[in-house]
Amino acid sequence: MAIEYIKKGKTVEQKAEADAKVQEVVRGILADIRERKDAAVRELSQKFDAWNPEDFKLSAEQIREIVESLPEQAIADIQFAQAQVRNFAEAQRSALRDIEVETLPGVVLGHKNIPVNRVGCYVPGGRYPMVASAHMSVVTAKVAGVKRIIACTPPIGGELPAATIAAMHFGGADDIYILGGVQALAAMAYGALGIEPVDMIVGPGNAYVAEAKRQLFGLVGIDLLAGPTEVLVVADETADAEICATDLLGQAEHGPTSPAVLLTTSRALAESIEAEIGRQLESLPTADLAGVAWRDYGEVILVDTDDEMVAVADEIASEHVEILTRDPNFFLERMSNYGALFLGAETNVAYGDKVIGTNHTLPTKKAGRYTGGLWVGKFIKTVTYQRITEEASVVIGEYGSRLCDLEGFMGHKEQCELRLRRYGR
Repeated sequence: MAIEYIKKGKTVEQKAEADAKVQEVVRGILADIRERKDAAVRELSQKFDAWNPEDFKLSAEQIREIVESLPEQAIADIQFAQAQVRNFAEAQRSALRDIEVETLPGVVLGHKNIPVNRVGCYVPGGRYPMVASAHMSVVTAKVAGVKRIIACTPPIGGELPAATIAAMHFGGADDIYILGGVQALAAMAYGALGIEPVDMIVGPGNAYVAEAKRQLFGLVGIDLLAGPTEVLVVADETADAEICATDLLGQAEHGPTSPAVLLTTSRALAESIEAEIGRQLESLPTADLAGVAWRDYGEVILVDTDDEMVAVADEIASEHVEILTRDPNFFLERMSNYGALFLGAETNVAYGDKVIGTNHTLPTKKAGRYTGGLWVGKFIKTVTYQRITEEASVVIGEYGSRLCDLEGFMGHKEQCELRLRRYGR
């Protein structure tokens, strides 16, 4: 396979060095909160967000006032987006069925789909109020049937993020806390500020939030480990540079470490994209972030054939993959490693991020090789059960006794032998 890198981003070694520093910082924060609970959370919130209210939890009256402060159009837009997410999540939920089958005479096996009891939904803030992340986590958890949903989001510039709070409220959050970063995740996992410890934490965030989820996994469940937003644009000679550059920069603006990659069979496109990106950066309001991300993490890869684009795209395993080719279905049918596909120039990652209905919490850092993104199934435990008759217990017991003996598990063997004595011998 002929692969030519017209532009290459930072090396794996450079990225790993930054990751190690984040791990150390997060480990210290989690240890402090585990030990000192509320006091540590308050100190960290003051330190990182200049936020230390008497009560981090919003009252029903505060939520009502915040919602009423929003323009009607903003409320309508939030509710439209949530309707799309809810519709698709409900369709996904309907695909999960409880089953019960008789596998042998008298042997009945089944599984049930049981929602997680308590979930913490983290909605990031930082430079942008991530309103859409409330739809993706809170609405989806609600559709799954989660009994109690705790939602946390940080203040932005010392102010309450009204649109995010409204989205959490409309989505079905039971409790809303104005709390950000690692301290929010730790409060939900360990139990602080009056929060009963949750069973699972979901939602995207910065490198520190992602690392906190990694270190808390096991104590709580998580959706996935989300790194910086990634986009891969797969394009042939039918794609134009303006759309490719716009869609690359549209994701690069998430942050200075967001990888944006163009994979193409068109040399003309590969060699012209840098100039088009430069042109767009001159007028893009978020060029300070998008430009750095493109400079340090942007890549342009040239290959010869569509089959080679499939192979390279599967190796990259990007979070978002846009297919801007003459036959997008060729890639839908053949690709296997990605978070979400966007087929054709008519759609784009921004639709998926904000409004169309598919979930935007997706696997990064090649995790698309083994997992999909957040969906109702992530909030549901598929658990099994069994029941059998006395006659069937004898049949199974005879096999079980011999198999336990084969492995040397004599206590297990006795469980089988006891049933044989009771029901058959």
